[in-house]
Amino acid sequence: MNKTETLTRTPEMLRPTTKDLAKEAGVSRATVDRVLNGREGVKQKTVDRVNEAIEKLGFVRNIQAANLARSQKYRFVFALPRSGDQFLEEIIRHIEEAGTTFAEDLVWCDVHQIDENDPHSISAFLATLNSDKVSGVAIMAPESPQVRDAIFRLQERGVAALPFISDQTTANDHWVGMNNHSAGATAANLIGRFSGSATGSVMVIAESMLSRDSLERRLGFDEELNTFFPNLKALPSLETYGSMDRAHEIISSAVSNNRDLIGLYVMSSEARPPLMTLKELQGPKELITIAHERTPFTEAELRAGRLDGIIAQNSGHLVRSAVRKLKATIDKRKAKGSQEKIRVEVILRTNL
Repeated sequence: MNKTETLTRTPEMLRPTTKDLAKEAGVSRATVDRVLNGREGVKQKTVDRVNEAIEKLGFVRNIQAANLARSQKYRFVFALPRSGDQFLEEIIRHIEEAGTTFAEDLVWCDVHQIDENDPHSISAFLATLNSDKVSGVAIMAPESPQVRDAIFRLQERGVAALPFISDQTTANDHWVGMNNHSAGATAANLIGRFSGSATGSVMVIAESMLSRDSLERRLGFDEELNTFFPNLKALPSLETYGSMDRAHEIISSAVSNNRDLIGLYVMSSEARPPLMTLKELQGPKELITIAHERTPFTEAELRAGRLDGIIAQNSGHLVRSAVRKLKATIDKRKAKGSQEKIRVEVILRTNL
């Protein structure tokens, strides 16, 4: 090489290797390999030395290369509710896309639909899964002792388990979904600002208040409304249980009994039953309406002026984040928090 030439070292050349780890820890490369793959037969003191070397050198394992070498495949199941409408269809579509998106990572995704109102049957289904059948499960189900215990038992059997959209108390940050408290507060803020100085009541509709996402949205909604918009009064939550007949019955009763109604907040992910009911009833024409999730129906309602705003979480991001988090759990590494944060999106007619 000419003396005047400068050797440029690329990031790949600077990245520490298993050879560097072995030298730093004072062990063989075979020992490093056993530690990295979690194999038995290595003394704890040796494991600690290798981990210290990893920390000191900033070693990042090439997971994809390691998986290819040992033919590691990821088999993920999304346990989703049987009842659902357009939002669920969007989720399933993105799960099907994930098979192509993550094909190079040897990821396979499937959907199994569960009865979200029967925690015992959900628990029974999860009990049939083990690490020979699946690598991980993303579970969209209301919180219950049965589901919570089933998730713990899955993890004990070596299956990665991840609450999906519907959170579980014990999950902490290990779940995929938006901050529902913030989502509810955002809905209250929009209704409050759109209403101006008008005084009246706001109808709040959910599929079921047994789900943690509905509870958190309601708490956020009430906190924001009571603090900043004392001119508005939130009515008790109405539960449709996903039934069009029930939605018609309870909404028509609420409309007739609350003549000062000026706002509607649909907390459930499926806005079609309550909004179609209101259209049939020909309720208050100036009703300020905020709903959840971007679907073909809510988009059409927004364009038609029958919906004022949508509080949304990107369904494609939800699925991709679930796959990445499950994969990270299996690979014994931490998913990037900034990449996996599901934003609370506000969609108006003007930014569709």
